[in-house]
Amino acid sequence: MVRGKVQMKRIENLSSRQVTFSKRRNGLLKKANELSVLCDAEVALIIFSQKGRLYDFASSNMQKTIERYHERARETMVDNSTELQQYMEHLKHETANMAKKIEILEVSKRKLMGQGLGSCSMDELQEIDSKLERSLENIRARKAQLFKDEIESLKARCLLLEENANLREKCRLMPTPSATPPTQRKERGNCSKNAQNSEVETELFIGLPVMRCS
Repeated sequence: MVRGKVQMKRIENLSSRQVTFSKRRNGLLKKANELSVLCDAEVALIIFSQKGRLYDFASSNMQKTIERYHERARETMVDNSTELQQYMEHLKHETANMAKKIEILEVSKRKLMGQGLGSCSMDELQEIDSKLERSLENIRARKAQLFKDEIESLKARCLLLEENANLREKCRLMPTPSATPPTQRKERGNCSKNAQNSEVETELFIGLPVMRCS
């Protein structure tokens, strides 16, 4: 029968939790004993149950094993402290180097701005002059490129405006499909006038006829 995978979480049922603790505790003590015998290892195991009951196993003397553990822990702490101190020294050295580099860059920046040139030799001044010339060449090249891009953009915009004007002119010259020709408008006017003249009064009057002056 295949054993199902146990989900690693707290067992809510109290009786099931107690049974599981008893079984796994005995299995753990058995494994610790086997490890000490098979591998000649010094093994110490301490277990406290939920109610505070102590279960332990030691391949030799429990107290000596605990003292050995504390001694080893202190050595590990010392080693870690030494490594931390060495790391801090390394960081201090790196910080000092970075501070020197920043100072050198600040001095170079001031010289490029024309400050603090009194202590410079002829070679240093020549080098500064060469750097400034290269910087000016790069700046002018970038400025020329920006001007060129702006000119190209303006040309494209002018072409679009010209094309738009041509399209508007073409649309203005095209006839409107919904417009009515003058002859049809005249015929419709005559038909309307004739229809008005052909109307006959059909109202009924009671009494003497009304005299109308023509």
